[in-house]
Amino acid sequence: MSDLRKQLEDRSGNSCELCAATDTLEVKVNLDTYQVPDSPKNVKETAILACETCRTQLEDESLVDSNHWRALNDSMWSPVPAVQVVVYRMLDQLRPHGWPVDLIDMMYLEDSTKQWAEDGIHRGPKIIHKDVNGNILQRGDSIVIIKDLPVKGSSLIAKRGTAVRNISLVHDNANQIEGKVGPTQVVLLTQFVKKTSKED
Repeated sequence: MSDLRKQLEDRSGNSCELCAATDTLEVKVNLDTYQVPDSPKNVKETAILACETCRTQLEDESLVDSNHWRALNDSMWSPVPAVQVVVYRMLDQLRPHGWPVDLIDMMYLEDSTKQWAEDGIHRGPKIIHKDVNGNILQRGDSIVIIKDLPVKGSSLIAKRGTAVRNISLVHDNANQIEGKVGPTQVVLLTQFVKKTSKED
């Protein structure tokens, strides 16, 4: 057994972290690790322990049974960010059923966890962020500004050549990213930035 699997079993009490299903003598729920898609590079714990039913429905939207996911009413209070992310995304997917809306409103997520959750929700056409050279930008990437840019609403000028590390993506606008220039969090247009390697 892998160290990760053992850690997840210990953390969850050997039950599905989404629906709380456990193996019994009569029924095997086939618990296994589930890697949370669209996870940022700077988060260490991106896996949860999930039963086969949950994993199957997470991986194939056409198989989703909304009644199965009523168990999220309990798992939404998990202190584990990776579990919170999966719960939030599934509740968002089930939003048209009505009942998940109140649960979403009640959920509390740290800003970074909510951003992680939102990064994996594709509403409408998938939004892809690209730099001036057409390279795909991802959350956590580093970029360099290629032109002096006035920052809206302030006297700050983001100078050409300024490196911005650990960017985040504006999830509903393919032309915008966010990052810190000095101490200030700013929105930058992707057409004026160039992706750099982590070593730069």
